[in-house]
Amino acid sequence: MQVSQMAAGLSGSEIIRIGNQVSEQVRQGANICNLTIGDFDPSIFAIPAELNRGITEAYRAGHTNYPPAAGIVELREAVSAFLKTRQGLDYGLNDILVAGGSRPLIYATYRALVDPGDRVVFPLPSWNNNHYCHLTGATPVAVPTRPENNFMPTAADLAPHLAGATLLALCSPLNPTGTVFTKAGLQEICDLVLAENQRRGPDEKPLYVLYDQIYWLLTFGETQHHDPVSLRPELRPYVVYIDGISKCFAATGVRVGYGFGPTAIIEKMKSILGHVGAWAPKAEQVATAHYLPEAAAVDTFIADMKTKLQNSLQAFFAGLKELQAQGYPVDAVVPAGAIYLTAKIDVLGRTAPDGTVLTTTAELTSYLISEAKLALVPFSAFGSPATEPWFRASVGAETVESIQAALPRLRAALDKLAR
Repeated sequence: MQVSQMAAGLSGSEIIRIGNQVSEQVRQGANICNLTIGDFDPSIFAIPAELNRGITEAYRAGHTNYPPAAGIVELREAVSAFLKTRQGLDYGLNDILVAGGSRPLIYATYRALVDPGDRVVFPLPSWNNNHYCHLTGATPVAVPTRPENNFMPTAADLAPHLAGATLLALCSPLNPTGTVFTKAGLQEICDLVLAENQRRGPDEKPLYVLYDQIYWLLTFGETQHHDPVSLRPELRPYVVYIDGISKCFAATGVRVGYGFGPTAIIEKMKSILGHVGAWAPKAEQVATAHYLPEAAAVDTFIADMKTKLQNSLQAFFAGLKELQAQGYPVDAVVPAGAIYLTAKIDVLGRTAPDGTVLTTTAELTSYLISEAKLALVPFSAFGSPATEPWFRASVGAETVESIQAALPRLRAALDKLAR
């Protein structure tokens, strides 16, 4: 069967492949600590009770027809007020677009701004930007980052690649690392974008910024979230934000995302998603519109969620640092936000008990699933080289107890490897 060149060249998700491997092990009776999928177990992280009730009530009230293409007015009003109150960002109804989660909004941003062959700059590791480039025919410009900068791109990293580029795709807190931009670091990048756009002529397409802040309410300790327009208001014509309730409210299956930015771009994105039909369900929109203004309920939920997430992240972090102190070749980056921990397991080149030499992180991932009953996602799934010994651990679907129980198994699995 002949398919399009785009479809023929589109690769599947490495995370889903690993998840299928875990599922097969579980089907055979294994008890695996699954830190792969960026999702939540509802028995551990349930959505807000008020939102749950609101969805049920909205269905009972008959909100089962098509929503408006941009999202219901009540929800866009609630999002506008939420952004103004919480971030000081002033975006009106026509600047906001609601969709079925954040993915359609990222795709629509690419479609609205990027022509085939246009250059899109993004850091490595990075979630899915390589695939969005493939879907739109863009030329990907993947910029490696460094552990000493917590895998966040710096202005120095990005500067050589911005001339002539159409889109700079950024995310903070970052999937897959759980790290965030510092204020100074993001300011320097914003200044680069402004300088590049000032340099371009009136007939040149500007350099736009896609800023994915879907995890922004989930930061820990003294860490603060920063965004481009708050730091440099003159960037407003060039920035499209990606946001929603999926992560901050453990509502991945509720499918309510929202993007906001320049009105003319949002209008084009609305048209694109209107043809695709990627709307958020109307009942869920109604419930979200009622929930977001409930400041006390939102604050209580977020505080509790952050505490539980930080406990889980800290449990894995502390366990890895203890193994490191015992001489094992592991490490971890202090978790700053989102639901992810960056872990280092530096044993490539060693030999498994069956005689297999582990030469890639994909092979090491399979080994850990089999021997340690621990499932992680290597950074190679996010575009990094297959020999870099870094992994993402996503803690939304496991308890603290499950994570702690996996650490002795990890140690035992490492002990079995021959140098």
